[in-house]
Amino acid sequence: MTAEVWDVVVVGAGLSGLSAAHLLKKRNDKLRILILEGKDRVGGRTVTKELPASDGVDRWDLGGQWVGSTQTHIMEVIQELGLEIYPQYNIGKKVHHMGGPDAKVRTYSTSIPALSPVVLMDLSQFLWKIDRLCATVCTQDPSRTPNAVELDSMTFHSYIEQHAWTRELKEEMQLSSRAVFGIEPSQMSFLFFLVYSAAAGGVLALLESTPGSAQEFKVKGGTQQLSECLAERVGWENVRLGSAVTAIWQDAEWATVKTDTRSFLCRAVIVTCPPHLAAKIHYKPSLPHQREFLTQNMPVGHMIKFIITYQTAFWREKGLSGEIVAQPSGDCPLSVTFDATSPGRNAALVGFIAGLQASEWSCREAGERMAAVVASLVKYLGPEAASFIHYEEKDWAKEEYNGGCPVNVMAPGLLTYYHPSLRRPCGRIHWAGTETATQWCGYMSGAVQAGQRAAMEVLAELWPSTLTQEEQEAQRHSQGLKTTPSPPSSSSMFSVRRAVLIAALTMATALVLSRSEHHRKWITQSQDLLRRCVLATAKYNIFQK
Repeated sequence: MTAEVWDVVVVGAGLSGLSAAHLLKKRNDKLRILILEGKDRVGGRTVTKELPASDGVDRWDLGGQWVGSTQTHIMEVIQELGLEIYPQYNIGKKVHHMGGPDAKVRTYSTSIPALSPVVLMDLSQFLWKIDRLCATVCTQDPSRTPNAVELDSMTFHSYIEQHAWTRELKEEMQLSSRAVFGIEPSQMSFLFFLVYSAAAGGVLALLESTPGSAQEFKVKGGTQQLSECLAERVGWENVRLGSAVTAIWQDAEWATVKTDTRSFLCRAVIVTCPPHLAAKIHYKPSLPHQREFLTQNMPVGHMIKFIITYQTAFWREKGLSGEIVAQPSGDCPLSVTFDATSPGRNAALVGFIAGLQASEWSCREAGERMAAVVASLVKYLGPEAASFIHYEEKDWAKEEYNGGCPVNVMAPGLLTYYHPSLRRPCGRIHWAGTETATQWCGYMSGAVQAGQRAAMEVLAELWPSTLTQEEQEAQRHSQGLKTTPSPPSSSSMFSVRRAVLIAALTMATALVLSRSEHHRKWITQSQDLLRRCVLATAKYNIFQK
């Protein structure tokens, strides 16, 4: 069969691939661009589904759903497409249950849980160290980070064990790893954790729903429509669903992209699928061994996401935000939940079974998982949680042409030796996908940034007249590095650390004098002060960026 001829073939119809195609079309609407997608839908790691709700049906995201004001690339796309966002509901007390099934269930209202003074001090010093290291990271080339080899030779778990003093903090950080990456801290490089955090503006930006953080906003109507709108602008006739790419061959003049049934000739290829899937494509000639080794050693996270709908948001009536942070156990599979009430006021909760728990619970019957989730919600939010309308879940490890979510991570040793191969073109093949982003890596905004960067590479290579002189100059220096950021000033950081120390000493004094009711109130006030100081310490670097 004669091969079809195109200018550019994009592999993958997720946000990264469609962003690349959209930018190419905007720069030169005469380009013949083809997007090949193995699934029967566009959207990649985003998927929106109609579910039974109190008013009949409504739409919820079973994949990526949150965006933030500092995620400039995705926010620009949302604005361009004329879509709306709304804030993540976070008003009220949050539920916190760590330390095992028999530990006390607590509530808190600030960004920092109601931890003991000793654990708060431990958290303060730990976050301070992490943020100091993040400030030295070079996201463009992590090997340029000071002490990169040493940082990349250890796992995140190893660093936690060496620098966290208390068992409670170690448990908190393990849970954070699961919630953010779907991976245990023992599975990823500590340097990768730092790079990922630096790309988001700091550790707390990954965990919170406050302004500028990862869980700040949601998209009305769901996030899959982002890809659907982009596909419409590129032209649905240029999107081939059910067309998984099996091979990419290239020579000095052309690249040939093959599926099971068709072949396509093109001048350039942009591969946007996750690294572990890109590794399954057959390349001729073979890719450089650095690229092959890298993609074959980037494990992907494991998450099971669930949506459970209700007649009313009963937790709000109780003064709760719907946010639960819990240490998973044999009876409790979930790690975190949030309020997922829709803009149409259809009440719902969203939650995640992640990391090791996802691997263990994935093997059980769906009914057993649902029963365990509901029982946990009853425990934390009250008996009303048992009276739900609908329960829906998605195990991303079982999603064909994904095999996991939310992101591929790097094991120790990869960043310092193989990272340049993550974005470096291989002949006519260019690489995108959120894993290749330098801002908000692992998020939808990172996917957009990566797709646009790959599109600019292709334009600079084959159609440079479509770029401005400044853009051409930027592309010529695209392999150059940004200046390594400087650590926060010692005087400013000293003042914050001094505040933490004063709060800790105040708490210690209050504990000594805790016999009276007056002094017990002093303890509570001092504990709140200490939490606020810890938060100020952790957020300092975010506001300096």
